[in-house]
Amino acid sequence: MSDPIDRDGLSPRFWERKPLKKMSSKEWEALCDGCGKCCLNKLEDEDSGEVALTNVACRLLDDATCRCAQYEIRHQFVPDCIVLKPDNLDTHAYWMPLTCAYRLLWEGRPLFDWHPLISGTPDSVHRAGISVRHGTVSEFDTPFEEWEDHIIEEPT
Repeated sequence: MSDPIDRDGLSPRFWERKPLKKMSSKEWEALCDGCGKCCLNKLEDEDSGEVALTNVACRLLDDATCRCAQYEIRHQFVPDCIVLKPDNLDTHAYWMPLTCAYRLLWEGRPLFDWHPLISGTPDSVHRAGISVRHGTVSEFDTPFEEWEDHIIEEPT
């Protein structure tokens, strides 16, 4: 007997039963909580490897929706945008936000209650104060030399 399917064509709580490497592309994409933190520019300390989050947003981040304005063709504009996949989590997960579903599941941790897959609404990430909605500055308006002045604590 197969799992029931919800209105989005996904099995309920699929992330608890299915390894990341076995997820369909639809399941994989559904894991994104829409916080927008992965689209913030980060600074990595060369000595410690520690990653600092800034509020300097990628040029394609829509600050109101916390989504990429050109997701399907983003590499035409931002060639080094990381495409997170099950087979590159070992090398890229440390760049992901602490609350990121991909990172949490990769680390063997559960999703938070505010995650849209659990709450049933995409607005829960914003209501919980986890997203970067209306809290970013443009990378066009912020020279790289000033990014250290824009380091923020990650909303968790």
